[in-house]
Amino acid sequence: MNGAVGARAAKDLALWAVLSAAGVHAHRQQAEPWPVLTVVLSLLVLAVAVPGSRKRSGVAVFLANGLVALGLAHTVPTASPYLVALAVMAYLLGARRASGRGPLALFGACTALDLAVCAVLDVDVVYWFYTLSMVPLALVLPWLAGRYRRARRHLVRGGWQRARSLEQQQRFVAERAGLRERARIAADMHDSLGHELSLIALRAGALELSPTLAGQDREDLAELRTAVADAVGHLRDTIGVLRAGPDGGYGTDGDEGAYGDGGAGPEPASVPSLTPASAESVEGLVRRVRESGPTVELHREGVAPALSPLVDRTLYRVVQESVTNALKHAPGAAIRIRVTHRDGRTVVRVRNAAPAVPANRVPPNRVPAGGGHGLAGLRERVRLIGGTLRAEPRDGGYELLATLPDLVPPPRPAVPAARPPDAGGVAHRHAEARRSARRRFAAAAAVPAGFALLTLVCVAYLARQLTACVLTPTDFATLRPGQQRAEIARVLPAQEFRFVPDAVRARPAPEGTVCAFYRSNGNLLDPADVYRLCYAGSRLVVADALPG
Repeated sequence: MNGAVGARAAKDLALWAVLSAAGVHAHRQQAEPWPVLTVVLSLLVLAVAVPGSRKRSGVAVFLANGLVALGLAHTVPTASPYLVALAVMAYLLGARRASGRGPLALFGACTALDLAVCAVLDVDVVYWFYTLSMVPLALVLPWLAGRYRRARRHLVRGGWQRARSLEQQQRFVAERAGLRERARIAADMHDSLGHELSLIALRAGALELSPTLAGQDREDLAELRTAVADAVGHLRDTIGVLRAGPDGGYGTDGDEGAYGDGGAGPEPASVPSLTPASAESVEGLVRRVRESGPTVELHREGVAPALSPLVDRTLYRVVQESVTNALKHAPGAAIRIRVTHRDGRTVVRVRNAAPAVPANRVPPNRVPAGGGHGLAGLRERVRLIGGTLRAEPRDGGYELLATLPDLVPPPRPAVPAARPPDAGGVAHRHAEARRSARRRFAAAAAVPAGFALLTLVCVAYLARQLTACVLTPTDFATLRPGQQRAEIARVLPAQEFRFVPDAVRARPAPEGTVCAFYRSNGNLLDPADVYRLCYAGSRLVVADALPG
């Protein structure tokens, strides 16, 4: 922390030294006596403005502009070195401040202050030109350069942040895909292997009670039934591990689906087939359960249509899960299954009566344990194909009602025009960024263009002033002292030369005369002599040519 503060202080000190050296050097080049008080005041102002530009960049710009305005009070332009300080402060303002409207208002205030100083001091036109052209350029162009540097720095930083965000999202997508796959495997194991083991355990328990078995056979069947029950318990633990997320929490909870994402599973077209190796029908499942001993009735109503393979497997899983739950929680109870095909939908109703033996009185090794996630996964499967599922106690038993479409509707193609606008999406943010970039570019181009136009107007005005006061050498040669002013008015230009150097204006003239000055040519870049005509009343007294 202290090292960073020291580095900033060193940079501020170096910048103050450079700007102060430029001001001192400019003052030393003056022909007039060196204004020590002005120099000392300027150094103090820079000592406040340079470090203050870190937190109060606008104040620093205003202080530097004050030094420029102070230079207008001298006969020799001393504002030029502080114009460099003004440009540096404007650059720092653009590089350290994000807002764009405040600085423009500040620049307007600085220009207004300089113009007010020009008006109060009644300076020559060249100072007005200086104030209207050089000062605005020193404010705006460095400020735009600072804004560009700031925007580029933020762009690079934003690019790295975006890269880190995309990397994190990629890891999240990979983890989520892994969790979904684990949930699918767990659901497959629960629906197929768990059901088969439960039936094996029940059949072993039924054979154990057969009177034709010897004692050793009965013990072997008891050990087989116990081993199967233990295998079901181990399977339940394995399914729990597969369902658990990275933080140890289950991927499914209640009705939130079997995919660990709050029920937002994959689209129906992407659900993997859960068909076992032997594509068993509902009738075959019921026949196998009957062979194990329980009473199961199956009734079909209506004409069975050609069901979609996904619907057919879902129908099988609904019956399988319902029968498995009835065997677990209502041992000995009769199970009734009714499948109705009507109006393009298949309705499955599975109901079991009250258990002949309360489940809490059945020995633990006689009822295989379950993981408690079967209905949640089943509800998700039904939802994915556009169906509904309801399970609730009824008349002392339990009833499961599922409504399935005969055909899974194909996913609707996305219509971009019908989609609601994504106010927070990437496309919206990209469009907004492009609009903002266009606005900033227009502002960045309009401000310099406006100042350039103002500069051209000032240059045109100055050129007109200088060319409208030209007295040609030929006409000057015809002038003789003693002529009346009315006689020579025809060869005199419409305006007098207003920007006479101080050294020329200070040349002695006859007492009681009034002098007028004119240029010898209208070329702005070539040196020109100054013609001085002095009048005593209306009579020409002196007509001399002075070096300009």
